[in-house]
Amino acid sequence: MIDIFLQTLPFFALIGLGYWAGRSGFFPEQATAYLTKFVFFFALSAMLFRFAATLPISEVFNGRLVAGYLWGTAFVYGIATIVGFLRKLDVPTAAIEAQCAVIGNVGFLGLPMFVLLFGEASIGPVMLVLATDLIVFSSLIVILINGGRDGQISLRVLRSIAMGLLRNPMIVSITLGLIWSTLSLPIPTPLNDFLVILGGAATPGALFAIGASLARKSAERVEIALWLSFCKLTLHPAFVAIGVLFLFPLDRFSATIVISAAALPVAGNVYMLAQHYGIAPHRVSAAILLSTLASILSVPVIIALISPS
Repeated sequence: MIDIFLQTLPFFALIGLGYWAGRSGFFPEQATAYLTKFVFFFALSAMLFRFAATLPISEVFNGRLVAGYLWGTAFVYGIATIVGFLRKLDVPTAAIEAQCAVIGNVGFLGLPMFVLLFGEASIGPVMLVLATDLIVFSSLIVILINGGRDGQISLRVLRSIAMGLLRNPMIVSITLGLIWSTLSLPIPTPLNDFLVILGGAATPGALFAIGASLARKSAERVEIALWLSFCKLTLHPAFVAIGVLFLFPLDRFSATIVISAAALPVAGNVYMLAQHYGIAPHRVSAAILLSTLASILSVPVIIALISPS
């Protein structure tokens, strides 16, 4: 476990560096926003496209992986939702808390970390987890919030969800890459070099941006944030493990990647949703902060426990 901790430490050190830069004012909030845009729309998209374009489609889609991950994620989503209703929360607020309980930082933290920890063989399972989160749960949260407020789901909401997916650079880059791979097109050397250089900025840029954004997160509603962090860092990987090891068993390597992805801290895009809709942004902010801090120890422990010997 010490070896894994030391391997993951540089990733969290980069997050810590970004946190210091944001906290000290050296990196202002506007700079963090633009760095995040650069990573999201350019660097990470280049990395995802290049990875997807060089992977056979058979190595990406795995129905058992999707079923196992969905089962575990939906189970924890349900637990967080029920607890929210027992606390007399309305549907939109319970949905935001449930989103905190299951949506991890797979794109900005998980993908670059797992490629270095497990090699490029981890790319297929990670992309499938990322796509499942984006397509299923990013759509579900919008449906629940709008349905909870309006009492019905309008065609406008469904159209907004569809357009949101079509405009998401992660979905677009993965889809274009898989189409490229399916057509068996070689990547010209100049294009490949361009993608390597641009995609190489994704890892340090994403981790630094995570840290800088955490510097502006509050620690209000700590007791709720602790519960949501427990759901994300403990319950989510535990129930996903049941899904991919027993109910829909995968090979040990793929299962390790999926469970490790489930163990990642709460994703920053949950805060963006909470802020956009004006629903409990402070508790989401605290959950992101606390889960990220706790993940410095929890992620290496879980990887050590499940990694093939």
